[in-house]
Amino acid sequence: MPLRSYKPTSPGRRGMTRSTFEEITTTEPYKPLLEPQKRGSGRNNAGRRTVRHRGGGEKANYRRIDFKRDKFGVPARVATVEYDPNRSARIGLLHYRDGAKRYMLLPNGLKVGDVVVSGPGAEARVGNALPIANIPLGTTIHNIELIPGRGGQIVRSAGTSAQLLAKEGDYAQVRLPSGEVRRLSVRCMATVGQVGNLDHENQNLGKAGRARHMGQRPEVRGVVMNPRDHPHGGGEGKSPTGMPPKTPWGAPAMGYRTRRNTGSDRLIVRSRRRK
Repeated sequence: MPLRSYKPTSPGRRGMTRSTFEEITTTEPYKPLLEPQKRGSGRNNAGRRTVRHRGGGEKANYRRIDFKRDKFGVPARVATVEYDPNRSARIGLLHYRDGAKRYMLLPNGLKVGDVVVSGPGAEARVGNALPIANIPLGTTIHNIELIPGRGGQIVRSAGTSAQLLAKEGDYAQVRLPSGEVRRLSVRCMATVGQVGNLDHENQNLGKAGRARHMGQRPEVRGVVMNPRDHPHGGGEGKSPTGMPPKTPWGAPAMGYRTRRNTGSDRLIVRSRRRK
């Protein structure tokens, strides 16, 4: 999945890169798996803006992805490779032998015509989903469950992968893309392989318009605001912040831990913050 660059015919074209989409086999999604999607624009149920820098963007339908991979023992053939506007990874449409059709995250190396299967008896090869208990140590995995039966929740972005390090009793140790080593139940499902579209992180938007198409609105630096709008604001001309970096609401902006879910700390073997 290489990237395409452009001749610098304009400032926006200079440095712009985008995917060639050469792996995409169809531009028409499978309509029974589409859902209408309302754009929240960073607002809560009362219509008040709770997240800044969101709004606008191109309309897009949601594709229902099978994160659970719970059709055990039924082989499925990859029929199409499709673009999903809601995520960085590519998706593949599976045609199951019993006639069912579902979308899955497309791993790197899987192509149209390949057959995948899920379940405890599946072979540990790319695209197959099986419990961690049945996956050999050192295997690269993605789309990993945190709670058995809930469906894959982590390691789903383009190019990401985790590695199975050890198993002991009812738990296994997995090294996540952040470097964190975490204990997971061996009953949790995971898919073998690395998520595809590896060059996604190397793309250069090139111009602000592409960000607006993605629903991203402009950001304004705090140092150019008024003192009432941001702690960094005020002063004559270009002036330093005069303090450690702060958020617009006065909280520390760098190095300040905001994690509140301390209940799962016991499952973290090595923090991602350790050097």
